[in-house]
Amino acid sequence: MTYDADVIVIGAGLAGLVATAELVDAGRTVILLDQEPEQSLGGQAHWSFGGLFFVDSPEQRRMRIKDSRALALQDWLGTAGFDRPEDTWPRRWAEAYVDFAAGEKRPWLHARGVRFFPVVGWAERGGYGALGHGNSVPRFHITWGTGPGLVEPFARRVRAGADRGLVRLKFRHRVTGISRTAGALDTVTGEILEPSAAERGTASSRKPVGGFQLRAQAVIVASGGIGGNHDLVRKQWPARLGTPPQRMLSGVPAHVDGLMLGIAEDAGARHINQDRMWHYTEGIENWNPIWGRHGIRILPGPSSLWLDATGSRLPVPLFPGFDTLGTLDHIMRTGHDHTWFVLNRRIIGKEFGLSGSEQNPDLTGRSVRDVIVRARQAVPAPVRAFMDRGADFVVERDLSALVRGMNAVTGEDLLDEAAVRREIEARDREITNPFTKDLQVTAIRGARKYLGDRLIRTAAPHRILDPGAGPLIAVRLSVLTRKSLGGLETDLSSRVLTESGDPLPGLYAVGEAAGFGGGGVHGYRALEGTFLGGCIFSGRAAGRAAAAAVG
Repeated sequence: MTYDADVIVIGAGLAGLVATAELVDAGRTVILLDQEPEQSLGGQAHWSFGGLFFVDSPEQRRMRIKDSRALALQDWLGTAGFDRPEDTWPRRWAEAYVDFAAGEKRPWLHARGVRFFPVVGWAERGGYGALGHGNSVPRFHITWGTGPGLVEPFARRVRAGADRGLVRLKFRHRVTGISRTAGALDTVTGEILEPSAAERGTASSRKPVGGFQLRAQAVIVASGGIGGNHDLVRKQWPARLGTPPQRMLSGVPAHVDGLMLGIAEDAGARHINQDRMWHYTEGIENWNPIWGRHGIRILPGPSSLWLDATGSRLPVPLFPGFDTLGTLDHIMRTGHDHTWFVLNRRIIGKEFGLSGSEQNPDLTGRSVRDVIVRARQAVPAPVRAFMDRGADFVVERDLSALVRGMNAVTGEDLLDEAAVRREIEARDREITNPFTKDLQVTAIRGARKYLGDRLIRTAAPHRILDPGAGPLIAVRLSVLTRKSLGGLETDLSSRVLTESGDPLPGLYAVGEAAGFGGGGVHGYRALEGTFLGGCIFSGRAAGRAAAAAVG
């Protein structure tokens, strides 16, 4: 029986690149397929902030953060909330991933040239009990070079494999079927799309100019999730979160459509936890969009006052940066799709980060000088651009004008100035004493006890209406689609499982297509910094397992 390669990898994002690199290291031949042009190599990881979850890292220890595997696993399990029969493999993946994050992960990446920003971020802070959701300590490590810096070492190894004749890169190849000629899935068919000069992230043609059929001893699905397909997001929207928003922004391009998941199901794969997904509530329209409905996520510090569409403050502990899906759940119960941050120049200058490699040119460009310049700016240039040009931003000197501007953004008079003023002034009164019953103020003061937050992420407590901290700023926030937390069920070797729980011969799945491992390693919620790491961990497992299986 003749094969075109030892392994076919479907998808040239981070997970597919890691799997291919591992196969190359083992001397296996690989065909790497992707429906997008070559300029999109690296997939969604290229656009990411490059955040990675480590446990007891040198960066943490230098910041006087005491972390441990036991604490990280406690946080992971309390966040995931595994409670389904199909959570058997996801839980095993979770335990294995925490072991990886607490052990080999950082030195393994470091040996491949990946470096990290010295200040560790604190994402998903929770705000519940010790056994509940959230990170007990800061664990968000930013890759020096952001997403492109994380993709580069694996892309380099894949291209070196191509130079050696071990890898054939086939872009504009869109898979439409996986089948078997004997006992194992070994045949991949699809359409060859016309060449495209579309820039990374922009829409490329879907016009077919031919077909293809390729055969290999093993097939690895690394096709990503569903975030660019709003119809599929709405179809799989969990009933526990109510009716899906009528208006959503996209955190990923439209080609992240989830269609490959259905193709794998047709081949016998089990797709589990489809109703588990991860969407952000702090989305803003990109003033300079790359793809359709392009949204950017604000990475907020804890000080902005968060109001719903009618001006009521969100309940405890739904503060900025504390509980993403808890906030989404609450918003969906308000009857409106949007919320508001109300803040001032002092807060936005200190606390607003923007997710994405293109929004962080200093870190992406690995420029120490630019990082220092940015830290010295009253408002960083990427944030200033949104203040000046963003459709969701209102900047005014007085509160009356601010509220009028907020109503103008939505085209509805949902906000009453007196009610908004009451919320802000009540919060500001709590600032004048070292004592408070306002738990957000307590959280702000607690955050500043951590050196990293005090240096770059949390403004000193002050009145929002302090004229010296102005002007006032309001930001309309929308739901931003991002990740599917469910996926193709896999064992710890990334082998895809059938409805009976048996491995589907010849088929593997990695990254978001596998729910970042097992069909849903995160359970219901994520701890952040865990998506790229899940792509790396599952891609590595699949590459090594497939290399051994075809040897």
